[in-house]
Amino acid sequence: MFTITPRLLNSSLLLAACCQVLIFSAPVQAQQYNPAKMTFFVTSANPGKGGDLGGVEGADAWCASLAKAAGAPPRVWHAYLSVAPMNGQKQVNARDRIGKGPWVNAKGVEIASSVAELHTANPKMNKETNLTEKGEINPGYTDKDKKNIHDAITGSEADGTLAAPQVAAGREGAPQLPLPPNMTCNNYTSADPKLSTMNGHIDRDGFTANAKSWNAAHPTRGCSTEGLASTGGAGQFFCFAVE
Repeated sequence: MFTITPRLLNSSLLLAACCQVLIFSAPVQAQQYNPAKMTFFVTSANPGKGGDLGGVEGADAWCASLAKAAGAPPRVWHAYLSVAPMNGQKQVNARDRIGKGPWVNAKGVEIASSVAELHTANPKMNKETNLTEKGEINPGYTDKDKKNIHDAITGSEADGTLAAPQVAAGREGAPQLPLPPNMTCNNYTSADPKLSTMNGHIDRDGFTANAKSWNAAHPTRGCSTEGLASTGGAGQFFCFAVE
């Protein structure tokens, strides 16, 4: 006859406790799409005119309209765009337009806790977290079976300040000179192919030296729809809830 000794009983209880811990430590399922939590997204589409977004105000309104269509609650939305000092407008840096944070995407995943973190080598900003307002991932540089659409208009340097005029050096077919008067498509009011704006990479990937930058990867080949597309973009941009 088998007798349960205190030592065996204790071992059995310990084993049961361990199994219970293992059961309750099962992997957490992926976050679900919930626009009610969303305070950051990449626009799923461009308003339709290349670098002409209707000015920075038009870009802000586009952010708000996409968020509303997605079912997000009323919030003040600003596009992550720097503004050049021209035509009576004062310089405004993109980093100063977006509030204080933190910001989460359409699945409730935090992409940055503050403006300072947002402008570091932030590992939270990547292809999987930089979602559209629909909770979708943009096709990126490594998606060889899809068209690469990973550019986002910012008009900014990596630190979130206004980008200095430059050209798309090292890109085949890109005009090298003269320098454009600004890197904002005339403050997002022009689709002129002779102008330019700074793009970031939504997926933080590509072949240029700055490819891993989400906000300052390279200039565009013009501000036309065709110019934006030729460098891997569709005129999308980042939207942040200010409050």
